[in-house]
Amino acid sequence: MSYNILIRVFKQYQIIVFICFRGVKMMKGFRWFDEKFIQIINVNMKSKFLDRFMPRFTNLGGVFSTTFIIFCLLVFGKGIGRIIGIQGAVTLAISQSITYSLKSLLSRERPYNILKDLNTFGIVLKDYSFPSGHTSASFSIAAIIALNMPKLSILVFPIALLIGISRIYLGVHYPTDVVAGIVLGTGSAILVHNYLMNYILSLIGFFQG
Repeated sequence: MSYNILIRVFKQYQIIVFICFRGVKMMKGFRWFDEKFIQIINVNMKSKFLDRFMPRFTNLGGVFSTTFIIFCLLVFGKGIGRIIGIQGAVTLAISQSITYSLKSLLSRERPYNILKDLNTFGIVLKDYSFPSGHTSASFSIAAIIALNMPKLSILVFPIALLIGISRIYLGVHYPTDVVAGIVLGTGSAILVHNYLMNYILSLIGFFQG
């Protein structure tokens, strides 16, 4: 990888982290936004169907599901499927590293610990709220798929967005947590697809040959 590419990658990485930190500083100003929209999604939209659907659907953005998708693409994928698997694995590694570093660093409490009258569904999580790991993981995969197969954008992005909405519906994330997850996942995918892929493939070729 050339020095110029390294500089560009570092700048892209800085932009992603900067946006997230700016988002944190703006969270207090957007408190009304968080409280209003979590009320709409978690309380006003509540229904028996969604109470059954959302706790199951949200698992698509969890560690097991996203890792399983990448594993299947790496092991069974051919051509573009294998490329998506490789890019997806690196993207997930980057986005989740940033996500969980920010969680520990910023220590934002989950909304069900702060706001009264939320529907909590009995979910208790030990880590912090900002940003949403499920959302960043689902958008990491969705964006990588869309960058390699644009026609699938109409399918994968609505699924990823619904996973993000499910986190709000379940009372485990604020809307700004989800927005940050979207930025992290999509930004990491663009970084890997546009700047790191050739380097990754050359490393694979080096170790294979």
